Amino acid sequence: MASPKPYRAPVLADVARAAKVSVPTVSRVLNGTKYVAPELAQRVNEAVRALEYRPNGAARSMRSGRRTLVSVLAGATANYGYARTLQGIETAARSAGMSVSITVVESGDDEQVRAAIDLTLAQPTAGVVVLEFDRAGINAAKALPEGLPVVVAGGGSRRTGHVPAALIDERAAGRRATEYLLHLGHRTVHHIAGPTEGKHSGRTGGWRAALAAAGAPVPQVMRSDWDASAGYWWGERIAGMSDVTAVFCANDEIALGLMCALSDRGIDVPADISVIGFDDQPLVALWRPSLTTVDQDFEDLGVRAFNLLSRVIQGEPGPATSVKVPQLVVRESTAPPDA
Repeated sequence: MASPKPYRAPVLADVARAAKVSVPTVSRVLNGTKYVAPELAQRVNEAVRALEYRPNGAARSMRSGRRTLVSVLAGATANYGYARTLQGIETAARSAGMSVSITVVESGDDEQVRAAIDLTLAQPTAGVVVLEFDRAGINAAKALPEGLPVVVAGGGSRRTGHVPAALIDERAAGRRATEYLLHLGHRTVHHIAGPTEGKHSGRTGGWRAALAAAGAPVPQVMRSDWDASAGYWWGERIAGMSDVTAVFCANDEIALGLMCALSDRGIDVPADISVIGFDDQPLVALWRPSLTTVDQDFEDLGVRAFNLLSRVIQGEPGPATSVKVPQLVVRESTAPPDA
């Protein structure tokens, strides 16, 4: 059996041959720069459709002098926060008539960062958004060349340096979640923290600040990975701790794993232990009990990052930083300690 022929994308010459016109005529029809007789234009458009010809966006950008590609550097793309932020960037870019390319930075190592940046800058990019959620993103933002339009997106309330930033104030949200549990009457709040990702954790900082302000005991931080299995592992241990009545988790997956482990050991949430997550992933409202959590609105973060970058690209004045405080979403997994 003969092997199928390898795919070859049609080029201008193929369209010209099919339409029985010259290559410059095809170019004039596609660019709309000069008058072409309607009969010739119709033949060209019919050939384009028949051959499924796709114009080379990079070449057209170079000819017009207007770049319409926004590049995103990210340490991951499958994680919930990364994926929703990317969705926000893509939606805003499409509305502005721009397209998006995504380059994954495999790690924070210099070699991986350089490789990702080289791949990004080989494209006709108008500017770059860096997802600064982890060490890979942090190092990539530092390594980008001066003069390139760059915006970072991540957690925090402020950012030093000259690079504009779209931020989610995780510290304020962590403090608000902890204060809510204290106001319910819990003597203190335990905390399962995620990996530091090469930076200070605003969620942990907000938790600690709320306890200190209330004069409440500050338990030792429980270090964890981001996944539900890590939350389950901690739940098995928390089940044997008589002094735990409230737990603030660094993300929803940890919280769900924790609640599964507690349920498996006959511990009721929230009657015995209250649980708060972080992210407000789509399914946590359907969990039983439904999860009290923090809505970070990553999609809005992506939109704000693109809008900042658009102003930088166009040389327009604007705020150097866009910050929003996430909202606490109260559901069924929290209650007073005597519930």
